[in-house]
Amino acid sequence: MEVGVPPGRGRPLRLLLVPTVPLPDDLRAALTDQLQATAPSRAWPQVERLIENYRGATPTAAPILRDDADAAAYAAYRMPATYAAVRAALDALRDRAGAWTPATHLDLGGGTGAATWAVAEAWSDAPAAHSSTVLDWSASALDLGRRLAAHADAPAVRAAAWTRAPLTGGPRLPASDLVTVSYLIGELTPADRAALLDAATAATAGALVVVEPGTPDGYARIIEARDRLIAAGLTVLAPCPHDAACPVTGDDWCHFAARVPRTSLHRQMKGGTLAYEDEKFSYVAAVRPAAVPAAPAGSRVVRHPQIRKGLVLLDLCTRDSGLTRATVTKRHGPLYRAARDTDWGDEWPPSPAFPPPGA
Repeated sequence: MEVGVPPGRGRPLRLLLVPTVPLPDDLRAALTDQLQATAPSRAWPQVERLIENYRGATPTAAPILRDDADAAAYAAYRMPATYAAVRAALDALRDRAGAWTPATHLDLGGGTGAATWAVAEAWSDAPAAHSSTVLDWSASALDLGRRLAAHADAPAVRAAAWTRAPLTGGPRLPASDLVTVSYLIGELTPADRAALLDAATAATAGALVVVEPGTPDGYARIIEARDRLIAAGLTVLAPCPHDAACPVTGDDWCHFAARVPRTSLHRQMKGGTLAYEDEKFSYVAAVRPAAVPAAPAGSRVVRHPQIRKGLVLLDLCTRDSGLTRATVTKRHGPLYRAARDTDWGDEWPPSPAFPPPGA
């Protein structure tokens, strides 16, 4: 997690080591198989429009993916990054949720199914396969998602239900152990956003994960969602170490990043030359305490650690003191060595075996 600062304001952003989240081989192959006939030059107008929708702040009452060309452009342009962001958020949830596994999953606004693939990969070691239902208002996205899923190794993806449904006006949703809402609420009006979050919360039997772009506006929507989830009785497990008001104020915002290796098709569609892209995202993962009896981290590193001679400076978001700085020196022994290996977004201390300095 990084507390971001707009250029020219406050502390500048640092260049950070970003964890790589590769696409599963079967998803990569499925995308290539389904989209290899799509000429990048023909798809570029759709990609440009999607970029404007993704970066913009204009809510809608209709699907952004209007037809098959839009769905194909989205899958090539956005699906790998969406998968990586959701997978990273799910990994953080798993780190705190222990042995809990979902038996049912609702991918709300799932489009071509990036979150459905991510959930299947995150719980690939579960003793039994879960079932996934993808709800979206774009028939074209659902049709492409169904075709991609036919190539999946995971039974939960191959057998997923792809259902067209409205996402406005507080939809009635099936109860599910895990509900994911990824890159959706920014498309909605404030009233529809609130109604959808309330409906998603009511449908959540175990855990709810909301992911948005790692921009100031995306972070603001995550904070709005976080406040509604807490008010409804859910407990935040990640990334926050507490359910209190967010201590990040002013021009700052919290975000994470995941590095996404690009396929040749992905590079062509985006007009890029790098072999990867860094997807910045904000998220909140919350649970019903009775179903998932787990606790958040004691604190989390919110800036890249500053390693100096004989000491490490860690900027932390903490349960009891909000934003604070910890100084870990050589005299702390194993804790100092752990601090040197800690990176932005990590829990601190790394395990109960390492009490924080002064504890």
